[in-house]
Amino acid sequence: MKQFYQKHKEVILYFTYGALTSLVNVVLYALLVPIIGMTASNAVAWFGAVVFAFVTNKLFVFGSKEWKTKETLKEAGAFLGARIFSGILEIVLPTVLFHLGLDHDLFGIKGFLAKICVCIIVILLNYVLSKTVVFRKKR
Repeated sequence: MKQFYQKHKEVILYFTYGALTSLVNVVLYALLVPIIGMTASNAVAWFGAVVFAFVTNKLFVFGSKEWKTKETLKEAGAFLGARIFSGILEIVLPTVLFHLGLDHDLFGIKGFLAKICVCIIVILLNYVLSKTVVFRKKR
């Protein structure tokens, strides 16, 4: 078991902190929606989740040790840019896939199969962008 963990540590940590990021998003949304409404709560929850994801990915998943202001701001900007890009894909791609033929209902929910496929794509894309663009190892 220990060998498995060591071999796949980065991916295990990425998905663990990803689940916690989703929890942060949902909790922030639930706490804020009675106060500031759905749209504003969703925006604040998304941003809070992105900040949480950045810090946990930097510290624990990819182990970036750089804390100089310029480098940290560069990483944060790249991380935010990648998440905005994947967020746009998450909004647009389900409809595109639905119209391209992935139009099967799942659990009685229209377009749910397309949505699940996009979620998988976005998770993988976020991992690849974080590993290769945001927190790439210096040579």
